[in-house]
Amino acid sequence: MDVRQPVQSTGRARWLYWAAALALMVGLTALYQSAMGPQRMQLAADADGRAMVVLERQRNGHYEAQGAINGRPVRFLVDTGATDVAISDRVARSIGLEFGPRMTVMTAAGPVRGWMTRLDSVELGALALSDVRATIAPGLGDQALLGMSFLKHFSIVQEGETLVIALPGVTSQ
Repeated sequence: MDVRQPVQSTGRARWLYWAAALALMVGLTALYQSAMGPQRMQLAADADGRAMVVLERQRNGHYEAQGAINGRPVRFLVDTGATDVAISDRVARSIGLEFGPRMTVMTAAGPVRGWMTRLDSVELGALALSDVRATIAPGLGDQALLGMSFLKHFSIVQEGETLVIALPGVTSQ
């Protein structure tokens, strides 16, 4: 009788157990990253072909989306309480924006000195505007605020955990 046979079988079973456990961990990690990762932006159109962007609320309660300012990629935080599109002085310099007249900007943290400027273009998915009023405000980091100087030109509907930004007259998918 060969005593090694059950040991080899147990070793193979142990290896399969660890492989299954590893596969489960990889799967759970992928699931967690998809739930916690960057927000997904869905591009859609209504029956007439009018463009819209559908955003899902982040776990922190905010709506974020990838867009562009003057053709340069920018991560936007949708902020209906912001009068203008707002970007940091560092991002403004990297894009090559003109720093216009100085102004005081009221923020949640209090008044901040900033500059007025104009953006040649702002894009959010298939939604785009040219000649958009903006504010350059120090301390915003790499994220830009997508404020009302852009949003007022579109229909904005929030329902549950979804925000739909669309051409006027389009209210849902």
